[in-house]
Amino acid sequence: MPMMKSGSTFLPAMKASAPVFFGYVSIGFAYGFLLVKSGLAWYWAPIMSIVIFAGAAQFMAISLLAQNKSFIEMGIAIFLLNARHMVYGFSLLDRFSNFKRFKKYLIFGLTDETYALLTTVSPPEGADPEEFDFWVTILNQSYWTAGGLLGALLGSFISWNAPGLEFALTALFTVLLIEQIMSLKRPGPFIIAAVVMVLIYAAGFKEQSLAPGIMISSAGCFFLRKSPSKEKETLPRTDKIECDNSEKESADV
Repeated sequence: MPMMKSGSTFLPAMKASAPVFFGYVSIGFAYGFLLVKSGLAWYWAPIMSIVIFAGAAQFMAISLLAQNKSFIEMGIAIFLLNARHMVYGFSLLDRFSNFKRFKKYLIFGLTDETYALLTTVSPPEGADPEEFDFWVTILNQSYWTAGGLLGALLGSFISWNAPGLEFALTALFTVLLIEQIMSLKRPGPFIIAAVVMVLIYAAGFKEQSLAPGIMISSAGCFFLRKSPSKEKETLPRTDKIECDNSEKESADV
């Protein structure tokens, strides 16, 4: 079957990305508004949305910039926050293997919501998969950028300071933390992180606490892992169970 004409994948991609539109515009609006009320100029909202395009990382950047954190601390924190995207990339290696024109942009524009769409929605029959994925990705980024720009502009023109809005970032990462605890079902790493940060604050290193806190917590979690020998001991002895079942069947006969 002949390929569809160039541009004919735009409408199917827009239809597929419609659910993301409502979420990205609303959350992006809150991001832009919070950015301005945190003391940054309105134009940083579209710049960060175009250059970074990582929702949770951009919310985190607002807080880190407001606290005058170093670029090293911000880089480490954002890298760890977005490390899950590497896992997304591995699962899309086959899909992107034959892409050429937009491959680099598709790698850059991969977010949670875009990944969900690319792995659940198929391109129209006869369409160019690379072009379809490109439109889905760039539309999602445009939704996020537009929402952030609108929020930043509105925040620049109204005097309402939106008391409590800065708590949105804390609430966001609290939800992410709860989801991590429920999925891992191992409180050890979170207890280590909490204890380390309390000790660093108690020692008086409040301004430069993020980077050492992350490194010490990561080291503690590394040593907390079960050793292979211990995990091997906890595994059920299937060979012994099978042998016991065979002996039982022979006795019954």
